[in-house]
Amino acid sequence: MNKKRHSHLSQPINNKTNHLKKNDRLLWLYGRHPVEAALKNPRRQAIQLLLTPGTTINTSTNFPTRVVSKAELESLLPAGAVHQGMALSCYPLQSEETDSFLKKIATKDKSVLLLLDQVTDPHNVGAMLRSAVAFHADAVFMPADGAPDETGVLAKSASGALDMIPLIKVTNLTRLMEKLKEQGFWCIGMDGNAPKAAYDDTLPKKCAFVMGSEGDGLRRLTRETCDYMTKLPIDSKIDSLNVSNAAAIVLYEWNRQHHG
Repeated sequence: MNKKRHSHLSQPINNKTNHLKKNDRLLWLYGRHPVEAALKNPRRQAIQLLLTPGTTINTSTNFPTRVVSKAELESLLPAGAVHQGMALSCYPLQSEETDSFLKKIATKDKSVLLLLDQVTDPHNVGAMLRSAVAFHADAVFMPADGAPDETGVLAKSASGALDMIPLIKVTNLTRLMEKLKEQGFWCIGMDGNAPKAAYDDTLPKKCAFVMGSEGDGLRRLTRETCDYMTKLPIDSKIDSLNVSNAAAIVLYEWNRQHHG
């Protein structure tokens, strides 16, 4: 990508930008990785890019840009937002249809997915999106009811991954699991009390790892719909791993087994 410096665009923030702060259908993405990934994503409907003086951005697009003071930029963002001198106003991504996505991956002989069972912390969801991209997952699924909204906080935690992998919201997670099984996937729940460790198991080539909520773990029906449970053994001084850390480790193990 060409590196372009936009500091010559010294127009003041305009009325349209002021209006964006009040429009709850729009959101602000901030920080280099989320903003640059969003600008490269053809599915992202973006409105305007704001930069502080002297800030550069790696993009070849002639996107509508304004240079504003640091104070003006920070007035539009959550307190303490690490913005690195840039923010992008845009619409949330439309969730892909489950059936159309499943058709696209139907012929793959190897595929790994993450299913999040009522994971509500946007930091954890963002971190798992980042791990999903890093370890070649095809998508992340979560129930629409109770799922965190797409926000700048979630996008910042994902470090650009929000615009790199489908985050698909479903009405019924167990129904999705049954559809995945029909397509040859094994649904494997993560549970610290499971009899077998993930690294002692030959993980299926088509695998959906089901991650439970931060507090209560997997719900009963979700657990019962899993093909089996696996665990990541840890020192007894710690009760459990953070769900995003567990997801990263088990995705790494699946990749180690199937991609070397």
